[in-house]
Amino acid sequence: MVQKVESELDKLKKETLDMWTLVYNQLQRAGEAVLTLDKDLARQVILRERRVNAFELKIDSDVEDMIALFNPVAVHLRFTLAILKINTNLERIGDFAEGIARFVLDFKEPALDPELVKRLHMAEMLDTVESMLKTLHEALLKESTDVASKVFEMDSVVDDINWNAPSILVEFIKENPDSNALDALRLSGIFRKLERVGDHCTNIAEEIIFYLDAKVLKHQGKINPE
Repeated sequence: MVQKVESELDKLKKETLDMWTLVYNQLQRAGEAVLTLDKDLARQVILRERRVNAFELKIDSDVEDMIALFNPVAVHLRFTLAILKINTNLERIGDFAEGIARFVLDFKEPALDPELVKRLHMAEMLDTVESMLKTLHEALLKESTDVASKVFEMDSVVDDINWNAPSILVEFIKENPDSNALDALRLSGIFRKLERVGDHCTNIAEEIIFYLDAKVLKHQGKINPE
């Protein structure tokens, strides 16, 4: 019986890591699309969102079956519950990737002002959230709380960039009155979405640590568990 449970948990883990890879690719493509305003790439992200949703439903169903059929306990139960919550967070990150892609389709200007992009640290923010998601994939694969804990510090970088974005955008509009102010203001929505991606990544980190160490970090703020 124990061997059967282990086998089913391994399948659930693999399925979750496969979904992770899909969501990471979605986020990466959305980031590239917004930096280049590549509308074809944005459309690809939107089309693939259905695959993310299908993955979420499948994993939810498998978790329900695991609990109903095998009644997992202790570390097996923590793993199953963690996967359920990780699955939800991954799906939300996929939603934000789709939202960024839709912004690209709605943007009127042919290109983003390169100076504005530089001042906003947009590329750095995109790289950071992508690195967070990639790091967490490694953390679950290796079952390492040390690796998972790295994202808390990375999230501080994301928060700082998001905090500074509105004032930079307002200053840019004042300096460039002939620019499309509406498009510039809409950029603030991108930063908010990326900040929320960072939040979901910290949620995932907390779930990995809960599974491995039975430590509950939820509602304790974005701190390093050590």
